[in-house]
Amino acid sequence: MRRNLDIFPEHFMFELTAEEFAILRAQIVTSSWGGQRYLPFAFTEHGVLQAANVLKSTIARKMSIRIIDVFIKIRSMLQERADIRNEIETIKKKIEKQDKNIELVFSYLDELIEKHENPKPRKQIGFKPNAKFF
Repeated sequence: MRRNLDIFPEHFMFELTAEEFAILRAQIVTSSWGGQRYLPFAFTEHGVLQAANVLKSTIARKMSIRIIDVFIKIRSMLQERADIRNEIETIKKKIEKQDKNIELVFSYLDELIEKHENPKPRKQIGFKPNAKFF
């Protein structure tokens, strides 16, 4: 790939950092002896497609096609997760609104209970036996 950097723009591939490469090497259990002159590249979906155009080996081309299939599957999985995330956010918003409404109902109930327990004295109307009229 280093000999064909002109056909691989920066958004097609990127070079791993030393830390990323150490994690990758630990995950695939490669030996620590021997030498890597350069850090390896990681390709984006478009970079894999471009690599398929550059590679000559039949096996390499089949592998790059398989990798593209994996990218497509990952994209669809992320889309499904985004849909689920949007539904969850909608439900959260509805719940928040319902919580506010429930709090409002409880405050009204508290006011009604308060009025029922402590009624205001009412002025009596009608006939009053001890009333003085004149």
